[in-house]
Amino acid sequence: MADELFKALGDRTRRVILDELAQKSGQTLFEICSRLTMKHRLAISRQGVSQHLAVLEAAGLVETRRVGRYKYHDLNTAPLGHITERWPAPSAPAPKEKSP
Repeated sequence: MADELFKALGDRTRRVILDELAQKSGQTLFEICSRLTMKHRLAISRQGVSQHLAVLEAAGLVETRRVGRYKYHDLNTAPLGHITERWPAPSAPAPKEKSP
C-alpha cells in the first residue's frame, strides 16, 4: 500500500487533482478535466486524467461511486495517515527543572 501511495503522490498532476478534489469532492471526470484546463492551464486528455485517477484510486486516495450513468470521484485522506503512523514525529523532551 505504501508504494502505491508514494507513487500516487510523486506526480505533480495527481497532486493537483487531489487539490481540486479537496476543494470540491464528488466531481465527474468532465468536471476534473475542466478545472485542470481552465484553472491550472494543464493540457491533458480525458484519457490521461482517467489514468491519473486510476493510480489515485489504486492508492486509496480517490473513491468512486456511480449514480446512473455518472461516475463521481471523492477524496479519501485516510491513507495519508499511514505516513504519519509509519514515521511518527519524535516527542519533545520534557523540560528540565532548574535547581535554585
